[in-house]
Amino acid sequence: MGKDKLRRFAEIDTFSNVLQLDAGKELKGQWGITQFKNNNPVVLELACGKGEYTVNLARLFPNKNFIGIDYKGNRIWRGAKTALEEGVNNVAFLRIQIENILDYFAPEEVDEIWITFPDPQPQLSREKKRLTSPRFLDKYKHIVRPGGYINLKTDNDPLHAYTAEKIDELKLELHIKTEDLYHSEFADEVLSIKTYYEKKYLKDNKNINYLKFSFTNPL
Repeated sequence: MGKDKLRRFAEIDTFSNVLQLDAGKELKGQWGITQFKNNNPVVLELACGKGEYTVNLARLFPNKNFIGIDYKGNRIWRGAKTALEEGVNNVAFLRIQIENILDYFAPEEVDEIWITFPDPQPQLSREKKRLTSPRFLDKYKHIVRPGGYINLKTDNDPLHAYTAEKIDELKLELHIKTEDLYHSEFADEVLSIKTYYEKKYLKDNKNINYLKFSFTNPL
């Protein structure tokens, strides 16, 4: 591990807005009250990377609480440090494996989930690793409040198509579907938040896909 990564791992241990592994389990069912000192809605960004979307959403919506989730601490470091430096107090980061998410959030504790440019896991053998596979959707259903939204923003056309297929198969409620976000009527200030990698995709004239859906029936 490089010196920069070691330094960042050591530094996030001191950040008040970062919870790592088992420490986050203590907040299950009380993220609002304990971490944020309020009862505002809780919104998650899964596989948040450097937390660019998490922090920008928090800036736009000061009356909501945002939690970026990723396992790589050296990535989380960037978003957590930015939030602390700028005094964006409605942001926290949780370093865990997303497959263990039910250990960290109580039923209906989450208002909304964002999945922005996740690893598409293209190999069929790794379908269960996709963050929009039925395996993961079943976990989200337990922690998202009734009517809460799931958002997928991706440059990967096969992942977009796969997720749309699962929404249909599982009889979930589809609210928005577009294969070309920035040439659609949906590109508002929220969906126009761009991460570092998204800017690269757009520079290469790559289309950006977006899906917004919610749970209506048991999986």
